[in-house]
Amino acid sequence: MSTMPPSPREFSGLDCLSTGAMVLDVTDHIRYVNPATETLLGISGVLLIGSAFRQMFELSPELLAATQTARTQQETVIEYEIDVAVSGHPPIRLGCSISPLEQPVDTLLIEMRAVDPHLRITRLEQARMQQEANRELLRNLAHEIKNPLGGIRGAAQLLEHELPRESLREYTQVIIKESDRLQSLLERLLTPHRTPHFGAVNIHEVLERVRSLVLAETPTMTVRRDYDISLPEIRADVEQLIQATLNIARNAIQAMHGQGTVIFKTRVARQSTLESRRNQLGMRIDIIDDGPGIPEDIRGQIFYPLVSGREGGSGLGLAVSQTLVAQNHGTIDCESRPGCTVFSIFLPLPT
Repeated sequence: MSTMPPSPREFSGLDCLSTGAMVLDVTDHIRYVNPATETLLGISGVLLIGSAFRQMFELSPELLAATQTARTQQETVIEYEIDVAVSGHPPIRLGCSISPLEQPVDTLLIEMRAVDPHLRITRLEQARMQQEANRELLRNLAHEIKNPLGGIRGAAQLLEHELPRESLREYTQVIIKESDRLQSLLERLLTPHRTPHFGAVNIHEVLERVRSLVLAETPTMTVRRDYDISLPEIRADVEQLIQATLNIARNAIQAMHGQGTVIFKTRVARQSTLESRRNQLGMRIDIIDDGPGIPEDIRGQIFYPLVSGREGGSGLGLAVSQTLVAQNHGTIDCESRPGCTVFSIFLPLPT
């Protein structure tokens, strides 16, 4: 039994939460559960409080692993969709967040919420359709702009040769340079739409390539690995996956101004939703950072083109990543709060 007796009054502020909340003490015994936890799990708190967490949830390996990681690394661990089963009860699908608490020392808070697969499928499908409509509009605009933009640049070059004074040529240089900048922006809008070239891909080789690139660009960053090396190869376009992952990692680094930690994490994703279909098994790649988080007013639009939470940002990186992942039959999801942002890429595993 726990060496620290239960003290429900200490956590009474959690009683009113609509999400489940459970507190583990230093010895990983359950010290507190709120009423929402009892409802989610279908078991009385009287049976839970004081019991050994690992014994009570021995049929929930993903939850046990996440709890261990949160304790040993002293950081928040988020699991979007895992099967959680209390001994003697059927498993249920939950999203969990495990966070170390400052007080009492060495305690963990586990937050749990039910996952409604139908709502998630609907949300992903609506987002995909809206993003595709936006991308189609931008593609059409890009094609319409390219020709006159080339004419403006060419006219500026001709004018530059006719100007009588060198001091006047700085104005034509501004026109040429800004035309080149807009041309580059248009190319980035159009680039993701090439046909992917599928082949055997080891996802960890992709992540190692991205890791080496971001460390070369920003050596002040810490980039950690948390790989499930048992994952098999997948059929995908390796260059597209590198670019998609690199865009997300660069976004995180820019948001943290080059100071912070990024974690590359791979896991098996059970019961994942890909292309509006439920898959028994998939692959999940998490890119986790401890930056300031995504501004709340744009969280629902971060994958839309030209939406950026950073001053001077083009807002294309995440939109391009979403397109590239979709071309590889996958999806991207994101959860963010100050101190922890997680971009999750879900890809199909070979059957």
